Order: sequence, then structure tokens, then C-alpha cells
Amino acid sequence: MNTRRKLLTGALALAVLVAAGLTAVRVLGSDGTRLTAYFDRAVGIYAGSDLRILGVRVGEVESVRPQGTTVRVGLRLDEGVRVPEGARAVVVAPSVVADRYVQLTPAYRAGPALADGAVLPAARNRTPVEIDQLYESITELGRALGPDGANSTGALSGLLRTGAANLDGNGEAIGDTVEQFGKAARTLDGSSDDLFATLSRLQVFTTMLKDKDDDVRTAQERLDEVVGFFADNKDDLAGALEELGTALGQVKTFIEDNRGELKENVDRLVPITRTLVEQRASLAEALDVAPLAAGNVVNAYNPDTRTLDGRANLNEISIGGPLLPLPATGGSAVSGKGER
Repeated sequence: MNTRRKLLTGALALAVLVAAGLTAVRVLGSDGTRLTAYFDRAVGIYAGSDLRILGVRVGEVESVRPQGTTVRVGLRLDEGVRVPEGARAVVVAPSVVADRYVQLTPAYRAGPALADGAVLPAARNRTPVEIDQLYESITELGRALGPDGANSTGALSGLLRTGAANLDGNGEAIGDTVEQFGKAARTLDGSSDDLFATLSRLQVFTTMLKDKDDDVRTAQERLDEVVGFFADNKDDLAGALEELGTALGQVKTFIEDNRGELKENVDRLVPITRTLVEQRASLAEALDVAPLAAGNVVNAYNPDTRTLDGRANLNEISIGGPLLPLPATGGSAVSGKGER
């Protein structure tokens, strides 16, 4: 019995030693990544507090030491956990009584990661507002608004009385205003694409104006010159407009007095206009040929004999007859004008 007990005790001791050795090997062989974060204060953070990302534990706080006006907090990330290079450390207080923990944000997606030994400065990190700081702020606000502060002459009381008098009986109107404002906000939210597109086009327009500043300035100067010209000649323009009004009045009177004759003349022009429209092809051809015909007439005129000289090929107009010889000299003379 004693031998069996000794053997059992030895086996248990050996198992404990093996387990301890495995734990030591796992701890020593898996150091992870160590970071240093500085905070303005670290209330509720101590060695062993959780280090989390997105609320999931990924390491722990190894040390908390005051250093000057800041607190130096040593952090250890588990093996294989990566954090983006621009991450920050935030002290999170889940509730008033719960233990606080340090959270790294944002979560790693891609790009450079924090290396072992990286330092997160206090300017980048954040800590929660403490209850005593909140109470102190409320106390300072009450003191500033109290009888020794802004209300020392009753100004705050007067403001509250005036506000109460203005708001008395206007609850329904204020509620409608808030409701309409909510509808307007929803409308703007539904039209955000159009709104931003308008703003983008406006930006393009203003950029164009900026790039064309010289041309815009020149156009403005010319517009100023035109306006100045009108201003300098406003009397002449007024006289011209007055004369134009008189002329239009005379035209109106003429039309009223001669309405019947004008209608009759217009009716007579209708057949002529219709004929011109129907013969527009012939008119176009005549207008094309008229300059050539006029030129030929001018060239055929003989100022010595005051005749139009021309030459005709009678063979072209003979129909089936023998060819007629043409005169050897001269040509047929067609009298264009009678002899005086």
C-alpha cells in the first residue's frame, strides 16, 4: 500500500512538472507584440487588465507606471494579432462599477502594421471623462450662472422669464416646426445625390470663373462701358424712343385709315405670289442665265453702225434640206435700232 501510494504521488508530481514545463514553454515561446501607450490618466487600469480590439480580448496590460504628467502603460498583443500603424489606444469604461480595459482602434484590414516596441503618444490616445470631472464641470456652470456670476444683476432670470413668456401657448407651433424640420431633413437626405451633384457643378462653374478671371473682368469692363454709354446718352435715347413712339402711332393711324385698301392690295398680291412660288424653278434658271445673256447683248452691240451684230449657222436650223453655204465675209446684220 505504501509503495503504491509513493508511486501515485510520484506520478502526480511528474505530471505537475510536465504541465508546468509545457506552460512555461508556451509562454516563453509566444511573446506576441509589445506596445507602449501613454495616457493623461489611467484610472481603473492595472496590470492584467484586458487589451481588446472590437470588444474581443487580444492581449493584456503588463504594466502601469506614472511618468511625469502622463501614465506609461505597457501592452502585450497575442501572437499573430496585427494592428494598423495609425491605431490609437482608448480606455473604455463599460459602466460605473465594471473593470475598465484598453481597446485598440481601428481593426487591422490591410497595409502597414505596428511593429514590436511601437509607442502610441498621449495626444493620439483617449480616456473617459471621470464622474468627479463631470460634477466639477456642473458645479462650475452653476457658479457661473448663479447670483455671483451671470445672474448677479438678474439678467439670467430676466432671460428665463422672457423666454417663458414667448414660449407660453406656442407649444403646438413649436411642435409643428420641429415636425416640418424633420420632414425637410428627410427630404434633403433623400435628395443628397442631387444636392451634392449641384454642389459639384457649382464648384466646376466657380472653378471655370476663376480660370477665366481675365475674360470675366474684361467682359465686366465692357459691360460697364455700355452702361456708361447709355447713362451718358440717356437724353438722346429718351428722345429716340419718344420719336419711335410717335412713328409707331402714325403707322397705327395709317393702317387704321387705310385698312380696306391695304387688304385689297394684299389680296391682289396673292395670285402674283402664288405664281412666283409655282415658277420658282424657272425664275432661278432665268436669274442664272440673265447675266450671260446681258453680256452677250453688250458684246454684240456695234457702236459704229448702231446695230446688234450676230452670226447664225443656217445649217443647224435646216431640216433635211441641202447644206447652204455661208457668206465668205461679213455676217448677217440684224438692225437693233432704226436709222435716224
